[in-house]
Amino acid sequence: MILEIKDLYKSFGRTDVLKGVSFSMEEGEVLSILGSSGSGKTTLLRCINFLERADKGQILLDGELLFDAAEEKTAKAKEIRKKQLNFGLVFQDFNLFPQYSVIENVMLAPKLLAKEAPDFKTNKNHIYEEIRHNAEDILDRVGLSEKLDNYPCKLSGGQKQRVSIARALALKPRILFFDEPTSALDPELTGEILKVIRSLAAQNITMVIVTHEIDFAYSVSDKIIFMSDGVVIESGTPDEVINNSSNERTKMFLQKLSEK
Repeated sequence: MILEIKDLYKSFGRTDVLKGVSFSMEEGEVLSILGSSGSGKTTLLRCINFLERADKGQILLDGELLFDAAEEKTAKAKEIRKKQLNFGLVFQDFNLFPQYSVIENVMLAPKLLAKEAPDFKTNKNHIYEEIRHNAEDILDRVGLSEKLDNYPCKLSGGQKQRVSIARALALKPRILFFDEPTSALDPELTGEILKVIRSLAAQNITMVIVTHEIDFAYSVSDKIIFMSDGVVIESGTPDEVINNSSNERTKMFLQKLSEK
């Protein structure tokens, strides 16, 4: 079991957003999270990636405890920064640095991390060469080898999102998370992002994807969970959740999406 989420709760003021979310996944699996707006999907991803601190619950990676809301030592800022390296997050709105080129955006985090290595000063040039080589390889995998020196303002929305995916992959995360990866794109650009995600799935990269793209979720996922009102109300294979669900809230949600 690569990831286990146990009984996560999160509130903002008097608003309870997560109300005891639990799930698990195996290495190499693709898990899609479906649910209506306000069901807690994005908050769940942010808690797992330590961008928000869950009020209650546990996060385990490879059977080892990463976070327990009841234990203060697992929530220290320095420790959390290390734990975040296990996860890569691709945002809805790209979050690229406009002053940096494509290759610079992808290399930035690895270069900052490399400065903490004890041999950085003596091997700086070699380390930076390795980082650039890795960045070039990843950008080639997402179809952007001809855009290395372009700036974000010169890219289409689909290309920006592919840079975001490459940037997340550059730190070699154990699990890659996507928060509505096609929601900021025009319909004609959605296909190129779905193609990249499918190629990553074929490489056995473990992924968690929040999406409203039912056909995509069905085609690429090993497991689907459906959230409503801050809880997981159904989970299973794509066939079980999408084609054969007996849950009325799930069926109503899927029907609304199919009518759009």
